[in-house]
Amino acid sequence: MIVAFSVTPLGVGEDVGEYVADAVRVVRASGLPNRTDAMFTSIEGEWDEVMDVVRRAVAAVEERAPRVSLVLKADIRPGVADGLTSKVETVERHLSA
Repeated sequence: MIVAFSVTPLGVGEDVGEYVADAVRVVRASGLPNRTDAMFTSIEGEWDEVMDVVRRAVAAVEERAPRVSLVLKADIRPGVADGLTSKVETVERHLSA
């Protein structure tokens, strides 16, 4: 499965980059395939391992912020591996045609 999620600290002001970095550190340390862009971090793996990483990423932000917002979108597709890369490659292939 692929999960795209965004963790946003609330009540800490406008500059939230350092809080978001705490969450991204957790994701990167997990060893699971992942990508971070301006809006979301995507992570790929089995349900339990992905959701555990999301939970720990939220907890990392929650340690320093009085309130946390989580937005999550999941692509649950059993038997698919390397979807994080292959889905983008498919779109790029169609764009170059």
